[in-house]
Amino acid sequence: MIVQRTILKQDLVKKLYPNSISADAAMQQLRRDIKLSPQLKEQIANLGHTKRHYYNKQQLLLILEHFCITIEEFEQL
Repeated sequence: MIVQRTILKQDLVKKLYPNSISADAAMQQLRRDIKLSPQLKEQIANLGHTKRHYYNKQQLLLILEHFCITIEEFEQL
């Protein structure tokens, strides 16, 4: 399985929160979920600078692990 080097945050949240009213609402939910886990927030920060609209590969894998989603499951969402 080839994992992209970066992923657009909006593409990620559309898959993680398909029932959200909008991409903005889904982004807010992801921010809340990350904020609720200080350890996850710190790990994301330690894996590199978070560009404004993108997560890098390691950050994506960490977020998916936090939500107990494999990369294969993510590809099917």
